[in-house]
Amino acid sequence: MQQKTRIAPSILSADFAALGDEVRAVSAAGADYIHIDVMDGHFVPNLTIGPAVVAALRPHSELPFDVHLMISPVDPYIPAFVSAGANIITVHAEAGAHLHRTIQLIKDQGARAGLALNPGTTISVVEPLLEDLDLVLVMSVNPGFGGQSFIPGQLEKIRQLRGLIDATGRLTDLQVDGGINLANAGAAVAAGADVLVAGTATFTGGVAHYAANIEALRATSA
Repeated sequence: MQQKTRIAPSILSADFAALGDEVRAVSAAGADYIHIDVMDGHFVPNLTIGPAVVAALRPHSELPFDVHLMISPVDPYIPAFVSAGANIITVHAEAGAHLHRTIQLIKDQGARAGLALNPGTTISVVEPLLEDLDLVLVMSVNPGFGGQSFIPGQLEKIRQLRGLIDATGRLTDLQVDGGINLANAGAAVAAGADVLVAGTATFTGGVAHYAANIEALRATSA
């Protein structure tokens, strides 16, 4: 069953010189999750943050920290991110050969487990794991950088995954990440997404605009 639309601002688009303030601001503005993009300069062509930054941000919000690990290998770092305060850990299907073991490691650490699919990855990789997943993430850009344009072809992947999730009867989040804005958020929700990761669309205009930006994104599902 598709759940209500939730907004997960990606702090990749925030002011890195004031991350604590930014996390507090979007939390107060009505965000549902705080989306934290972790990149290693190896699995994806960018380098961002590690567990120490997650731990430093944790006191600034009571919202779930939705930590998206775009790293490989991933298993050695999962305990550190959970200890730092991650509530949801999402790993990439393309990042390791033993996905079931990785998913179980996340759950054994006490976090919710998510699986991300790059644009070129088919949904077949999700099917054997769906009963163990709390979140499925469709990448609507190629991961590595913020500010990219949404790939419309990923809407069909969202539709197919919506059907698979609904068939399980589980309340598994179906998240979309990449180029989400007011022009395409409605189409993503109509296809079946119920968590929108939005970086630029949330943080544009500064703190005074965060609440309106989040509400405008949420309203696209109305």
